[in-house]
Amino acid sequence: MFISVVIPTYNGENHLQKNLPQVIAALTQDNQKDIELILTDDHSTDSTVDILKKIQKNSPIPVTILENAQNGGFSINVNRGVRAAKGDIVILLGSDVLPGKNFIQPLLAHFNDEKVFAVGCANKSDQDKGTNILRGRGIGKWEKGFLFHFYGELINDNTLWVDCGSGAFRKSIWDKIGGLEELYRPFYWEDIDISYRAQKMGYTVKIEKKSVVIHEHEKGSIKKLTSSLITQTAYRNQFFFVWLNITDRNLLINHLFYIPYHLLSALKNRNWLLIKGFIKALSQLGKVRIARKKITPRFCVNDKAILAKFTNEI
Repeated sequence: MFISVVIPTYNGENHLQKNLPQVIAALTQDNQKDIELILTDDHSTDSTVDILKKIQKNSPIPVTILENAQNGGFSINVNRGVRAAKGDIVILLGSDVLPGKNFIQPLLAHFNDEKVFAVGCANKSDQDKGTNILRGRGIGKWEKGFLFHFYGELINDNTLWVDCGSGAFRKSIWDKIGGLEELYRPFYWEDIDISYRAQKMGYTVKIEKKSVVIHEHEKGSIKKLTSSLITQTAYRNQFFFVWLNITDRNLLINHLFYIPYHLLSALKNRNWLLIKGFIKALSQLGKVRIARKKITPRFCVNDKAILAKFTNEI
């Protein structure tokens, strides 16, 4: 089984210089011979590309560097890397993620089941060093017209989504789904969206506790942006997710019923970011309709059937 490891980057010179040699070491320690590393840079303005090229020269495994002509956001950057991948399985790692020793093989074992689309790694925050706290399993519920998502305990191997910064994906299904939905750019909800779409098409997503990565959350490029932009984008994409993926009639009616409630509550509490997020989403409604029309005919699983798996945990 050929493996492609794709790492998207953007202005990550500090942690790339420290982390990438350790990532390559972890990949070579895992006794995986058929492997390639693809580094996709989203038009960085720092010395990221120079660092990548220096590491490329000394790498014991094949390394490909892709440079975007302009900054397009996370989904565009990841999609370009996956399109270039030759592997049957694509492992996506954030530039601020350090994989543990022998993390690949436990992930690959799940792909003997042809219905498995993606398998996520157990995440340990760098702030949790020295502890046994592991995260990475997603759960969710429908409430007041929206899907709300959380991190749950690693008590089962099922998950609502697989993080695109620490997970393995079957490329044939990724291509069938169409990759990450680029309407979400520059960031947020893309991994929840693609995992949910896969489940609506009858595939499964899982979490593997034996595959552990350390995530340096506070050093990622998103953290360098203003909190208002992050929050507004998250609100906009929350609307996008419903409009793109929810097909259950009752849930859609519930969503439409609660939109005025959320907007009035936002006005009352002066939550202008939610209102701006809604306006931004509404301005893209035409593109949302086109994207929805392409994917929904492939859906064969009901929304409530997916969410019911996590009802007892919330």
